[in-house]
Parts: sequence; C-alpha cells; structure tokens
Amino acid sequence: MFTALTNYICLKLYHMHMYPEFKSDIISEIPETGKVKCTVPSNIALVKYWGKRAIQLPQNPSISFTLDVCKTETSIAFRKKETPNKEYEFDFFFEGEKKPEFEPKIISFFERIEGYIPFLKTYRFTIETSNSFPHSSGIASSASGMGALAYGLMLIQKEINPDLPEEEMLQKASFLARLGSGSACRSIEGPITVWGSHYQVYNSSDLYAVRLNSDEIHQVFKNYQDTILLIDKGQKKVSSTVGHNLMHGHPFAEQRFAQASENLTSLKEALVKGDVDTFIAIVESEALTLHAMMMSSTPYFILMKPNTLSAIEKIWEYREATGSKICFTLDAGANIHVLYPEQEKEQVLDFIKNELVVYCDNGQYICDKIGLGAIKL
Repeated sequence: MFTALTNYICLKLYHMHMYPEFKSDIISEIPETGKVKCTVPSNIALVKYWGKRAIQLPQNPSISFTLDVCKTETSIAFRKKETPNKEYEFDFFFEGEKKPEFEPKIISFFERIEGYIPFLKTYRFTIETSNSFPHSSGIASSASGMGALAYGLMLIQKEINPDLPEEEMLQKASFLARLGSGSACRSIEGPITVWGSHYQVYNSSDLYAVRLNSDEIHQVFKNYQDTILLIDKGQKKVSSTVGHNLMHGHPFAEQRFAQASENLTSLKEALVKGDVDTFIAIVESEALTLHAMMMSSTPYFILMKPNTLSAIEKIWEYREATGSKICFTLDAGANIHVLYPEQEKEQVLDFIKNELVVYCDNGQYICDKIGLGAIKL
C-alpha cells in the first residue's frame, strides 16, 4: 500500500515538473493507421549505475558499451480509435504470444510519457516484440525492450512530424526510454554512451544518455568483443528495482556515488589513450563493487553463483599466464560478460570453449560485440 501511494505521489509531482523541451504539441492531421518496426540492442555498463531518485534519475553517472547481437525487435501497428476516450488501448505480444502480465509495466510507462507523446490515447496499438537472446538469460532485456518501445514511438512521431531532426529524435527517444527502464536510455545510440551529468562529458545529463565521440576513442576499443557466459538463466531472486531502492540509506552510498564519478573520469581517459590495463582494473573493480553494494545493503543479498566466482578465477589465471587483455564485468546477476580486444578473438574463444563453458548453464554462451544502437527496419 505504501509503495503504491508513494509511486502515485511521485507521478503527480513528476507531471507538475515536466521538461518542456521534450513536450510535443497535439497535431490535428495525423495518420489514420500505420506501422513502424525497429531493433534496439541491450548494453553493458562499464561504470555501474546503482541507486536512483525519482523519477528514474541516476544517483551517479554511468558509461556503457552498446551491444550488437543481443537486441529486441519491436513493431508497433497503430490505428486511430473510432471513439476517442481517455484509456490506453493496446495489445502486447512477446515472441508471438499475447502477454497480459506485461501490460501493467507498459501502462506505467505510458503514464510517465503521456505528456511527451500526445498521440498515446489517440490510437490503439498492437505491439509485437521478440529478443535475439534467451528470455531470462541475464541480458538486460528491459534495456533493449523499453529502448525499442520508446524508439518505435519516436518513429511514429517522426511520421507525424517529418521535419523532426534526427539528433533531437534520438535524444528524446533516450529520454523516454529512461522513463521505462533507467539503463534503456544508454541503448539508443552507440558504441559507447554516458548517462548522468559528468563535468568531463559534453552535454551529459541525468535525463538522457549521450554518445561519446567515436573519433576520440582509441582504435584498440573499436569493435571490442563481449562474450556472455550464461551461468544462471533463472529469474533473479531480487529485482534490480528493489536493489536500486536499497541504496537509500545504504551505509556506503555516498562513497559509492563519488567513486563511480571518479572511475568514469579515469575510464574515459583510458578509452581515449588506449590504456587497456587501466580499463581492465576499473571495469572489474566496478563489477565487484556493484555486487559488494548488494551484499552490504539491508537486507543483504547475493546474485552471484559459485560458478560465477569459479569462472572469474579462471579468467584471472588465463590473463596471468598468457598476458591476454581479457577481463570481465557483471550486471545485476550471475552471468559474466567477458570483454576483450578483437585481435584476441580466436584465442579467447578457444579459452572459453576449453575452460569456461563448463561453468555455463547447458554450456550456453553468446558471442557479441559493441554496436551502434537503434535501427529502423
């Protein structure tokens, strides 16, 4: 009851303080019907965001690799209602099956973005979506899923207003995606994005993610590889939303937020200089710090599994023995993202097949790399 009341109050306060730069006027002449289709990838944070304030604003800046293979494909068919009303009308299908259990999250998202997307109650929508990766595999499906829904709605906005500049469209898509899932705002563009205000990142904001200038990134980080070890494909016992909320009153929260900002400064410098050793040190420390926050919250919880730790130790042993630039990061779960330069791809994949696959659920892993973000189909 308290949570529902708190959310209601936050939503009312949110609508009182909307951001006028993202509002759109109601257009009198809009299409009767149409359909848009797009893909949006997931992303993996290098400097982690953990802890937020209302509504969907980060307590610290984060930086991420946008992925390429792990993505959500979404189509949105829209038809003008015969009788206007004040309801959101939509049917939602996931991988070909109607999924009414997902509808409350979409309604909550629509409530947050209604002031920015004026046609939400004008149309009835049919939303069809599918993932290129296994459901509940530990890949951030909320990031790609909400990113695709937000980008799809902006494609409709673009049809209504063809003069909308591409840069503004992407920025607003990121802004909207954030209101569905915080990390989703980092999936709209790529290959490297920053979300959260940071004095060393031009135009950075808590409201949306910005793309780092690819020309500034050292060649060694171009086409960086990410092989995802599916250690545990089960549903997480503690959701990310609950985990974020546990940062309120956390004994190490303020130190953590300051650490993340300092790490982003150092990591950005490493990406520019091609300093892979500093990249490794920061990325692995960030992954372990994220899970340390979980283990030291009240109540405390652990999302890593024994095989997570075993695989990490193998990665460290391999790096020590070979001089490889392989490293790992973790999201809020048990699965491991193995990161490495493209020139090591053959050797690292051999290592994964020979040494790490034994720790994966049914021997499953996904080969991915950094990508470019949302694509209209």
